[in-house]
Amino acid sequence: MKNAFDVAIVGLLSAVQEALPDLKQAADGAVLVTNGAYGDLNPVVDAFAITRNTEGVALANAAKGKLVGLLAARLKAEGVFVGEVTIAAVVRAGIERDIPGIPMIDGEVVADAFWRLYKSRGDVRARIG
Repeated sequence: MKNAFDVAIVGLLSAVQEALPDLKQAADGAVLVTNGAYGDLNPVVDAFAITRNTEGVALANAAKGKLVGLLAARLKAEGVFVGEVTIAAVVRAGIERDIPGIPMIDGEVVADAFWRLYKSRGDVRARIG
């Protein structure tokens, strides 16, 4: 579980702190974060995480969503946009067939979601899949 938090929370926060001076200086500085649906407050997702023994990832994703909201609120006044795209699907990347019962999306959908989030700078969160 600690490793999941180290990557999702400590890594994100460290990267933002390191880049913050440059982000503030840029006219359009932005932090764009990818998250997964494991962080959803949903009993079905919780049960799935338990069956896969990935509770640490689920907790880290939920905490990352909270961190994104806090960073967005804190850094908005400093001209830095913080946004998150949650992917609730498997991204086709070399996967030649669909996986039954699992939503699949193309990488272009992910790229487009990030681009729209960056350009609009309205909503902090976008969800695909």
